Amino acid sequence: MEILGLKNIGFISQNSRIVKDINLSIEEGMATAFVGPSGCGKSTLLKLCAGLVIPSAGEVFYKGKNIFTMNRTQNLEFRKESAFVFQDSALWANQSLQQCLELPLRIHFPEMSSDERQHRIEEVIKTVGYKRSLAIRPANLSMGEQKLIAFGRALLCKPTLLFLDEWVESLDDSAAQRLVTLAKLHRLNNNTIVFVSHDVRIIRNLADYVIILAGGQIYIRMTHEQISSDQDLSELLEKGFV
Repeated sequence: MEILGLKNIGFISQNSRIVKDINLSIEEGMATAFVGPSGCGKSTLLKLCAGLVIPSAGEVFYKGKNIFTMNRTQNLEFRKESAFVFQDSALWANQSLQQCLELPLRIHFPEMSSDERQHRIEEVIKTVGYKRSLAIRPANLSMGEQKLIAFGRALLCKPTLLFLDEWVESLDDSAAQRLVTLAKLHRLNNNTIVFVSHDVRIIRNLADYVIILAGGQIYIRMTHEQISSDQDLSELLEKGFV
C-alpha cells in the first residue's frame, strides 16, 4: 500500500536542475534507501518526500493528499506522523537540548503534562544511548552526540514515517549499530522509513527497496535480494554508485 507518491517531481536550484521528472511510490511499512554518487540529488529528493523543499514541478502525495496543498490541520497531522533526521542534526543552537526535545511534544501533544513530557524525553534519550546533561546547548556536543539527540528527537512523537539523511555518520561503530537497530525495530512495527546512506552494510541490513540515483534521475530500482547479491553490488561499486 502506497504511503508516499511522487508524480513528475523536478527541482531547480540556482539555475541547476537537481532532480528531474521523478515518479516514485513508497510502500507503507517498508524501508526505502536512496543511494548514489555525491551530488546526484538523493538528499534533495529525501527533503522533497518530506515536504521540506517545494518542488519546481510535480506533486508529492502523503496518503493520497498533496502535501503542498494541505490545510493547516492536515499539515500538522502530517508533521506529527513523520519525522526527519538531518545530516547535520539541525538542532536549535540558541536552545538547550532539553528545550530542543520539548518543542515537538509541546506542539503535537499540548495536553501532555510537564512530567509526561519529561518521562518521554528520558525514555527516548536512554534508548539512543545519550548519557550527558540535557541542560547544555548543541555547541557543547560532538557531532556524534548531536546525531544521538537528533535521532531521539525524531522518535519523540512516535512517527509512522521516518526520514533519515546519513543519520549514523560521525558515530562510532557501537552507537551507529544502536541507531541502525532502532531503525530496524521502528520498521518492524509496520512503520515506514526512507533514508539516504552510502554505507553498503546499512543498506543491506535495513533496506527493503533501493533507489539508485544518477544525475537527479532514477537510474535503477532494486529489491533487498538484489542489493544483497555480490554480483550486483560489485557492479554498483565499480560504477561509483554506493
